Amino acid sequence: MKKVVFVVSGGEFGDPVFFREQVVKAAPAAVICADGGARHLQAAGMVPALIVGDMDSLDSESERYYEAMGCRIIRHPPQKDETDTELALREAFGMDPAEVWIWGALGHRLDHTLANLCLLVQGAKRGIMVKLIDAWCEVFLINRRTVLEGEVGQTVSLLPFAGDATGVTLTGFEYHLTKAVMEIGRPYGISNRLAEREGIIEVDSGCLLAVKYFRPGVFPGEGKG
Repeated sequence: MKKVVFVVSGGEFGDPVFFREQVVKAAPAAVICADGGARHLQAAGMVPALIVGDMDSLDSESERYYEAMGCRIIRHPPQKDETDTELALREAFGMDPAEVWIWGALGHRLDHTLANLCLLVQGAKRGIMVKLIDAWCEVFLINRRTVLEGEVGQTVSLLPFAGDATGVTLTGFEYHLTKAVMEIGRPYGISNRLAEREGIIEVDSGCLLAVKYFRPGVFPGEGKG
């Protein structure tokens, strides 16, 4: 089984039941919290292996509780260049994982969401799959041939990231492409759908940002359960 590390950030977390289900399914080697992300673990009834950050979003009572439960805490000064999520991601990389799933990294503050999207590049440079994930979708980068497994009808949106992507070929999707160019400023890769149980994405150069929704035709904010 591939080694996975979970990082929990302080953004929108969603249903803690879904998180616990994914812990059982993925069996992460460790759960690391970025500062106030530890509050989400309280709701999920779990104790992280590590909390890292400047501790400006976690109250002292919670700190003492987690330390008493055996959780390690790494404190950083408030005057720093890195976000708490980046610091937590660095700790995750130090565990030599195959994948890192970052929770609580979407929603609330747009600037933090964009910063977390930028962190995906760090994983790509290391050959480690890093995902931003919540109860609705997962977000990740594609810079080589990738096979997506899923259900027919699942929505997958693809956007060029940090520059144009060329030689884009999509197989097993409702809207297929062959050696296409996806340009910054022309987001025509939105709302594609899987036409088969496997979708193949190939990229000759550049990088694609992929957003894969878990439930076919069900999206946040539309009043569907």
